[in-house]
Amino acid sequence: MYQLIQFISRQRAFILFAILEVLSLWFFYSYNNYPNAIFFNTTNYYAAKALETSNSITEYSNLRDVNKDLATENSRLNQLVSKLQAQQLDKSIINYKADSAVASRFKFVVAKVQNLTTTQFNNYITIDKGSADGLAPGMGVISSTGVVGKIKSCSEHISIVISILHSEYSVSAKLKRNNEIGSVKWDGVNPDIVEMTEVSRYKAVKIKDTVVTSDFNYVFPPNITIGYVKKVGVKADQTFHDIEVQLATNFHTLAYVYVINNKLMNEQKTLEEKTNDVKVK
Repeated sequence: MYQLIQFISRQRAFILFAILEVLSLWFFYSYNNYPNAIFFNTTNYYAAKALETSNSITEYSNLRDVNKDLATENSRLNQLVSKLQAQQLDKSIINYKADSAVASRFKFVVAKVQNLTTTQFNNYITIDKGSADGLAPGMGVISSTGVVGKIKSCSEHISIVISILHSEYSVSAKLKRNNEIGSVKWDGVNPDIVEMTEVSRYKAVKIKDTVVTSDFNYVFPPNITIGYVKKVGVKADQTFHDIEVQLATNFHTLAYVYVINNKLMNEQKTLEEKTNDVKVK
């Protein structure tokens, strides 16, 4: 306490000056309208800027939660769309009605991408869901825009996905406009482009045609977008089109994916394998 009194005593002239300066400024801005308005507007401007910056920081920090919520909602919508597509097929064919289990056989699970590659000849993706979440090898994986790949292996909480950017992986596909069936496979060069093969050169293929998954696979529901025709040609002495497809999924910014659980896949595979083993007499 004594030291504080000594300090005030030594600095009494400066302290008195500071008090008088503050009082002078207060009287000046209080009793003069123009300076008062300028001061008020200036402080409001900087206060608003500070509030805007604070709100921007808060919004940015909440983006992760927003993206997660959107991914969950997309999963629910994907499940609904696949069921509605099956019901629509019921109406388009007279006297046909899909079994309720078939119509609702696809279940979607949201997962976050932990790691991925796009520059290797055989690329893989690591996601943060595993067997504890109901995932298993062979399940399809898509993004909000298109096909991604299928699960190769699972631990309890982590799964490895074979990317569509893999030299040995192909997807059964079709041209949405005319239902021409083919296969899509990566040639190991451009991570944005895949090749579609087995489409007859005598069938019409147009630039920007949409390429989707076909009805003939266990992994994906039909009509999931793969990409869009970018280039069409015919190789010499070939009976098929040479088609380049621009992928719908951007692997450079991939953050969330949806794992597709076809609940009837094992039942279908088992029955077909038994059928293939039966010898026709």
